[in-house]
Amino acid sequence: MNGDQKLDVYDQAKEKFLQHFPQIVKVLTEDDMKCPDTGDAVARLREVLEYNAIGGKYQRGLTVLVTLQALVEPRELDADSLQRALTVGWCVELLQAFFLVSDDIMDASLTRRGKSCWYRKPGIGLDAVNDAVLLEACIYRLLKFYCREQPYYLNLIELFLQTCYQTEIGQTLDLITAPQGHVDLSRFTEKRYKSIVKYKTAFYSFYLPVAAAMYMAGIDGEKEHSSAKKILLEIGEFFQVQDDYLDLFGDPSVTGKIGTDIQDNKCSWLVVQCLLRASPVQQQILQENYGQKEAEKVAQVKALYEDMDLPTVFAQYEQDSYNRLVGLIEQCASSLPPDIFLRLARKIYKRKK
Repeated sequence: MNGDQKLDVYDQAKEKFLQHFPQIVKVLTEDDMKCPDTGDAVARLREVLEYNAIGGKYQRGLTVLVTLQALVEPRELDADSLQRALTVGWCVELLQAFFLVSDDIMDASLTRRGKSCWYRKPGIGLDAVNDAVLLEACIYRLLKFYCREQPYYLNLIELFLQTCYQTEIGQTLDLITAPQGHVDLSRFTEKRYKSIVKYKTAFYSFYLPVAAAMYMAGIDGEKEHSSAKKILLEIGEFFQVQDDYLDLFGDPSVTGKIGTDIQDNKCSWLVVQCLLRASPVQQQILQENYGQKEAEKVAQVKALYEDMDLPTVFAQYEQDSYNRLVGLIEQCASSLPPDIFLRLARKIYKRKK
């Protein structure tokens, strides 16, 4: 079976996944909409869900279902088990939506998934902070509704709580490393970058959905989870480096967002690589233009990256990282089906969005 056929596993799961979303909204809103005290607030929640949970790639949520299908025999995945897997996948997507709504406010982003960020819609503004918290609360309501009687319920609750904490610690590292209006290039080290990526992106984007499926399949051993985590955190770093590259060099009509890492003074892979290679003159150019909102200063930084041939550096990084990941999977995935991890690596390799 070639790589393209393996990707079809995600494509096949996507239809079922999207078909389950109306049921998610129904469970979260239908009964409460009838309550005279909270009906209009729940109507707002419905709007928040339909605007912010839909429109992405759904890779995180789909990974729960695809991984569970790889771990259990088809006969064990009955209709109820499938419903629970789809729901836990949507819980991962709601966590993602919670982070993105919040992150867009903090970064003053303009677009997300090809449309205006939620907080920028007329009449929303900073009320979006409360909307983000509502999205997070929905996760635990769904887990209780669908999984409370399952032996893995506590493991899932603890997994989501721990992952949320880890991601928020990662966001804190990101914010304190690159405060807006104060550029300190000495903070942008490879070590700090890896810490931000590990906590802000890798845990929730890759370990969370696979670990959730493992718990649902009855796999709760420390050895298996440790092996999976080692691979998945590496995949997460690979994914975030790609994101940083696409923020500047991607096509907004494809990525669905206008990149602002330079303007936001972010500790991005590109700026870290630039600093590793920059001459004193190039460092001065970066110092004078990085973290500034003016279009001409952003253009100066982009021109500097191009002069230093960072697109070629990235292309080599991507190839080397993919090869290293394949080797790591062969080494560490002995107790789990390697295809779980290979599918994820292939899914993101050379992605454009």
